[in-house]
Amino acid sequence: MAHTKNFDVIILGAGAAGMMCAIEAGRRGKSVVILDHAKAAGDKIRISGGGHCNFTNVHCTSKNFLSENPAFAISALKAYTPQEFVEWVRRSRISFHEKTRGQLFCDGSATEVIWMMTSAMAEAGVTLMLNTKIEFVTHNDSGFSVETSEGVFDAKQLVVATGGKSIPKMGATGLGYDLARQFGHRITDTRPALVPFTWPANMIETWTELSGVSMPVTAICGAGKFNEALLMTHRGMSGPAMLQISSYWREGDAVEIDLAPGRDMAAFLKTERSARGKSAPANILSEVFPKRFAQKLTETFAGDAVRLADMGNAALEGLVNGIKKFTFLPGGTEGYRTAEVTLGGVATDGLNQKTMESKSVPGLYFIGEVVDMTGHLGGHNFQWAWSSGAAAGRSI
Repeated sequence: MAHTKNFDVIILGAGAAGMMCAIEAGRRGKSVVILDHAKAAGDKIRISGGGHCNFTNVHCTSKNFLSENPAFAISALKAYTPQEFVEWVRRSRISFHEKTRGQLFCDGSATEVIWMMTSAMAEAGVTLMLNTKIEFVTHNDSGFSVETSEGVFDAKQLVVATGGKSIPKMGATGLGYDLARQFGHRITDTRPALVPFTWPANMIETWTELSGVSMPVTAICGAGKFNEALLMTHRGMSGPAMLQISSYWREGDAVEIDLAPGRDMAAFLKTERSARGKSAPANILSEVFPKRFAQKLTETFAGDAVRLADMGNAALEGLVNGIKKFTFLPGGTEGYRTAEVTLGGVATDGLNQKTMESKSVPGLYFIGEVVDMTGHLGGHNFQWAWSSGAAAGRSI
């Protein structure tokens, strides 16, 4: 049997949270090993932000998260702030820019952030074990034992940073949830989040022709309301507005969409009816919307009207209502295959909010996406990874 390797800390998962935790613990003199079945560290970082890594959001607070208890994030976010990570990026001479709403992206490649972190791990003496499959985890009075394809690892402390189920093609699994249950922790309902919607059966044939059309909208569902862009695809509706609202959507819910936010369409159409009544409704609407979409709106909500003048007040009101309160009943979502994150996870009531340590199993920690703490689109999930990872690493 292979010789057991002993460390102070074993971290399962070489993603954003796991690497952050390893760096902080290593800097404090702890011997740390990270175990991951992937071929490279930071796979999700690499593909994030279109390859430019939306590494944080300067406005990130607990209000940007969905959870049974969003306030759980307050301590970690205050202890390790977006500004602290930004300073590290600056010191590493990685150029970046703010895209919109506090979202920070690398000017160059996301691999620069991975390099920054793996370099810091090396400096902190962290052992990184890739291509290593975790087989069993056991616990006794002396600590934790992890059996892997590369031998057995023992440590006093175990950090679970295995992420959620999103993007399974990158190797995502439910391992973290299985381990949480093994140690008596509750898992809140998990589902794909920040994910595109699919067309319902009654829209598939006629709306797929609008693929590629994009426009600013206001999307509302449940407690969620977002002013972002909508993108039509062959499969359904995507774009930041739909990704954001998907975190609030449940099967059977309708999404209400204002297709012309901030615009008084009733006043606009009445004015145009008086001034250019002979014009086709689609031609008038094409001054507000992309041409193909204007045509579709007319077909759907303007009936057989050839001219705007043919539309009475009731008909005009119907068209305005269709635009300002467009009701979309999704067929579903694209699921974990394209979801950016997993909603739900290890219930926060079983964890210490300042350290991420289990309240019932001393030495056991859960950080990052595996925890029931899901951020809005735009850098918030990465900030949770940095903050929760730092919280654990600094307390170990």
